[in-house]
Amino acid sequence: MAPRPLWRRLLWGMAGLLSLGLGILGIFLPLLPTTPFVLLAAFCFSRSSRRCEAWLLGHPRFGPMIHDWRTHRAVPWRAKQLAWVMMSLGSAVAAWRLPLAWCWVPAACCLAVGLWMWRLPTRERLGAGD
Repeated sequence: MAPRPLWRRLLWGMAGLLSLGLGILGIFLPLLPTTPFVLLAAFCFSRSSRRCEAWLLGHPRFGPMIHDWRTHRAVPWRAKQLAWVMMSLGSAVAAWRLPLAWCWVPAACCLAVGLWMWRLPTRERLGAGD
């Protein structure tokens, strides 16, 4: 396969950095999920920089999650639980703080993400030998 032009690699790299930054913010902000952004960052880095992708795959916290996703299209059960709890808390706070016309938007977005995650396979349920 021919190497990608520099401008494309730079765009993919910037998208990867932005996604990783949002994923890291999602650790601390309840409405921002971490897992989808980290998976998106790995996808972007795979198109921009082998070194950044290798670093992310070797990361002790993010690497196993990315490996499970790429191998089995599965998300760890603990990540699902934590995401659902944080999105529920964030939606409740948003419903309390936002104007009535907008208070349903975060809950609707979180519900869509939560249902998507519910439908994904869970890594621990696939078997220990995989």
